[in-house]
Amino acid sequence: MHDIAPGQRWISDTELDMGLGIVLTTEHRTISILFPATGEQRTYAYQTAPLTRVVFAPGDTIKNQQNETLRVSSVEEQDGLLFYCGKTSEGKTTVWPEGQLDHCIQLNRPRERLLAAQIDANKWFELRYQTLQHTNRLAHSDLYGLVGVRTSLIPHQLFIAHEVAKRYAPRVLLADEVGLGKTIEAGLILHQQLLTERARRVLIVVPEALVHQWLVEMLRRFNLRFSVFDEERCAEFEEENPFHSEQLILCSLDFLYKSNKRRQQVLAGEWDFLVVDEAHHLQWSPTQSSEEYQLIEALAEKTKGVLLLTATPEQLGKESHFARLRLLDPDRFPDFDLFLEEEANYRPVAEAVEELLNSNDNDQLSAHTLNTLRATLAETENLSLIDSLVAESGENAEKIKQQLIERLLDRHGTGRVLFRNTRATVKGFPARQVNAYPLPLPQEYADAYEDFTQTHTETTLSSVKNLLCPEQIVPQTPHCPAWTSFDARVEWLIDTLDTLKPQKVLVIAANTKTALDIAQAIKAKTGAHVPVFHEQLSIIERDRAAAYFADTDNGGQTLICSEIGSEGRNFQFAHHLVLFDLPLNPDLLEQRIGRLDRIGQTDIIQIHVPHFGRSPQSVLFDWYQLGLSAFEHTSPAGASVFAKVKEQLLTALTAFDNTKVHQALINTTQQLAKTLNEQLHKGRDILLEYNSCLPTVAHALQEKARKEDTNTDIEHYLNNVFDCFGVDTEIHSTNCYIVKPGEHMHTHFPGLESDGMKVTFDRALALSNEDMQFITWEHPIATGALELILSNETGNTALIAIKHPGLNAGAIYLECVYVLEPIAQKELQSKRYLPPTTIHLVTNQNGTNISSTLRHELINQLLIPVDTDTAKNVVRSQTSEIKAMIETSERLANEKKPQLIAKAHQQALSTLETEIERLQALKAHNPNVREEEIQFFQGQRTAINMALSAATIRLDSIRIIVAT
Repeated sequence: MHDIAPGQRWISDTELDMGLGIVLTTEHRTISILFPATGEQRTYAYQTAPLTRVVFAPGDTIKNQQNETLRVSSVEEQDGLLFYCGKTSEGKTTVWPEGQLDHCIQLNRPRERLLAAQIDANKWFELRYQTLQHTNRLAHSDLYGLVGVRTSLIPHQLFIAHEVAKRYAPRVLLADEVGLGKTIEAGLILHQQLLTERARRVLIVVPEALVHQWLVEMLRRFNLRFSVFDEERCAEFEEENPFHSEQLILCSLDFLYKSNKRRQQVLAGEWDFLVVDEAHHLQWSPTQSSEEYQLIEALAEKTKGVLLLTATPEQLGKESHFARLRLLDPDRFPDFDLFLEEEANYRPVAEAVEELLNSNDNDQLSAHTLNTLRATLAETENLSLIDSLVAESGENAEKIKQQLIERLLDRHGTGRVLFRNTRATVKGFPARQVNAYPLPLPQEYADAYEDFTQTHTETTLSSVKNLLCPEQIVPQTPHCPAWTSFDARVEWLIDTLDTLKPQKVLVIAANTKTALDIAQAIKAKTGAHVPVFHEQLSIIERDRAAAYFADTDNGGQTLICSEIGSEGRNFQFAHHLVLFDLPLNPDLLEQRIGRLDRIGQTDIIQIHVPHFGRSPQSVLFDWYQLGLSAFEHTSPAGASVFAKVKEQLLTALTAFDNTKVHQALINTTQQLAKTLNEQLHKGRDILLEYNSCLPTVAHALQEKARKEDTNTDIEHYLNNVFDCFGVDTEIHSTNCYIVKPGEHMHTHFPGLESDGMKVTFDRALALSNEDMQFITWEHPIATGALELILSNETGNTALIAIKHPGLNAGAIYLECVYVLEPIAQKELQSKRYLPPTTIHLVTNQNGTNISSTLRHELINQLLIPVDTDTAKNVVRSQTSEIKAMIETSERLANEKKPQLIAKAHQQALSTLETEIERLQALKAHNPNVREEEIQFFQGQRTAINMALSAATIRLDSIRIIVAT
């Protein structure tokens, strides 16, 4: 490497699109370089830096930062810096120091390599060409980043991810009902933000119990490698902020909350994106908030993009729901009372949307709805649309209804910041069936109940919970038999498991000791080892227990969980759930059932409930089954009913022998549940439900994604890549392959494990086999291959022969591939409008463009390989001719540049102007539109226009064609 000095101009061989860098500092082992065109700064190890010194020669034409050109006549060096002497386009003789060079200058490396007779095999040229084509196509896809991961293509998830992906620094609340896939939605959004480089530094904060689950989920489904941070990890960085050591960090809220030092460090982390799971546990009220809430609030204020995952608004309650919205946009949601007032004002609009949704083709809209539409959508074009709806019928009327609904949705409610899907709107969940098993109450428990009620005269929540788990209150002395020896539920469970073999069965009990005792009793009576999943296990131990249960070949039939089994773990591959006891809270019951009742469940869920007759257990079972119907259906009103009948329920549970009290409770519950469910239905946020998944858009996205799945381009392309780089592939089974490093592999291949890996291009196979990598254009193997090929020079020169009756034998033809691309800060996303665009030209010795006649595909069909020595001799003997042909080709390529840039300008202007006008119109009616979002797009419009105007054409590759 040359002697390096500050002020010199260098380029990164692996990141050519960053333009010319300028050396800032040099130290003993490192070099710091700024790339002004993109605003990036890099620090490299001196010995291994992938850098090339930029040195122009006499005869070269260069450009400075004022867009002036200079024809170089001589080059001088002073103190390690270069000075270029020459004449400007106006004929003025001048000297330019290299620091004045245009930051966006592209070097003509293929030309230099070709003229130096450095010629690559044709297979590398072709691979490079294919890579450019695929890169260009992917840059234009609005699904890139959203469908190439290990998830099912579920409409409402695709809709949310696609909707959020379009926004600048999205700040949204994901509040789907349990089992609808909030974590997957968050992962899709996050994956797309990272893949498109809209975010680089991400912090995920979750409850301690979910840390490892998130770690595995992000890696297994999205190939995102997060680093788990805890106190032990941070202690390694006493001299610096540990949160600056990694880009993707996952940690628990408890860990951050415990240490003031860690709180300050994480707040200084300079995050692009923040994700918070179980955000409903953060406590807030108009008068005070918890320290945990304050920490997340401070992080949200410092971070552009924020995702909060939380329970549904109905579960949260209005105040708690408002607290989450405050975190996303405190300016928009400053006052709780004002929020309630606004919500009340949405009711007429919601009723209008509901009538539009439910009306048939020939139904006339009510006068009330028409008046609401005209008052709400008062612009001329909207009034015309409403008048057309009155006159139209059939398919046209349905299209108009759709337009009106979408315009109403854009203007009202919290739809831009909140997404909440429910089981009522997302179809396809299997039925739930309860199986009750009344058992005789053991005398030991009857005695324990009597003793307990005599010593506990006050009816409290904690005392009643003990009554529901009688094994907790039976005397525990050396002289008393173990409760598992006389509790009929244990024997019943052993018999039931035997009957259900080999079907998977999840057993949930409230307490850890109960779960452990059950497992011990089963082992003592049957010899079978049953894993137990409880809060005293480490995260890794919990994962092992869950993985053993999930293993269909060698795993266990049964997993016994303490109540923690209802938090965050999913077992939808099982169809049988045993509730060894019942929780007192309806939401907790739904969480238990939700471990099986979620997307991916394929069979009827059998809920088995053993309980003792004439006991608190039987009273609670009847309350759930007869009062709420909570076993076989989700109960949206369950929490509200519980709050209203709580005291009556506690009384009934302690007076479990009193049938009148019992029946009165059931009657009250049934009436309340009926009334509250009707109110919930009537007060449903129709706007929010519809906006969380526009059906036509969602299903169109799903269909588009399915078509992408059937495209085999990725398989053909990677087979070529593997062949070129020496990666071995072999068939493992149907649609599954083994990919491993070959003996003659050229270089370290990104994403490829050293021991090899099983891969598939089939989504269904990948979803059912977690040991297979799902290979798509978004997998690290594919993204790594694209980057690896384009970040080095291999394949940018080639020489072949072809035989064609229309070509003169002995004549030379030049095939050049140019790339037009903007060089700008990545935050601008200028490549959305002008992705690296290939210009393919074939010219003859007369300088005529014959690309339409001698197409790239035709050349490949006719090509005849030429050995390396012959190729070198051809280039050396025709150097002057080749130089002239390259100059002509470059002129022709530059003639195409204005049209391509004009098209990109038009697309950018159309897209950004439309979005700015839309947001400005919405802001007049819907304050959920943030002012900074409008300002961002206005700034984008100006900056992108400048970036597109400065786009450069670079010669990417050259192929000499010799006619025979």
